[in-house]
Amino acid sequence: MTFCVALLGGSFDPVHNGHVALAALFAKLLQPDQLRIIPAGKPWQKNGLKASADDRLAMLALAFEDASLKVTLDRQEIERGTPTYTVDTLRAVRAEFGAQASIVFLMGADQLQQLDSWRDWRALFDLAHIGVAARPGFSLAEAALPPAVATELQQRQASLEQLRNTPSGHAYLAQTLDVDISATQVRAALQRGEQANSLISRVVLDYIQQHNLYKI
Repeated sequence: MTFCVALLGGSFDPVHNGHVALAALFAKLLQPDQLRIIPAGKPWQKNGLKASADDRLAMLALAFEDASLKVTLDRQEIERGTPTYTVDTLRAVRAEFGAQASIVFLMGADQLQQLDSWRDWRALFDLAHIGVAARPGFSLAEAALPPAVATELQQRQASLEQLRNTPSGHAYLAQTLDVDISATQVRAALQRGEQANSLISRVVLDYIQQHNLYKI
């Protein structure tokens, strides 16, 4: 059987229950040999990150351990020290695992709706499959997607088995994720002094409080 690695990238500033649910969904659907989490270093589409790389990595380790999900934390985008582009990360992962491995890059529907703004976005399909999970308020219907993205997805939709057993080029749209949380929402709640137990895991909240993160 083809070796399969599922990748979840993001700022994780902080990691929240939506991130964990997305990873858990595809861990269940794909049964990948490795679930790899890649926190961004300097994401080019976002303003400055609020927490340090070490804090974000520590929170990721806590959140996924708490969820009983075995993950590999990948520091490559942090260590790159330059603006982060997914296409560069996928090239590095492809070089690491070789031409035959199945690589599945995971994202939420909100990211899919902006995919055509990513650098060399069509080249992503040469390097990996894309697995997308729906979020409330974000439609996976073609009408809600940029036309070029909708066209690519229509041509590339495939089964989980096809993703698991081929290297790249396909897309899978999962309609079953109903968690709607954003890191911006989490930070705002923390700054207001509100309880965020429904948004992030208890262990991550404890870490944030102990390290005095996300204060105004």
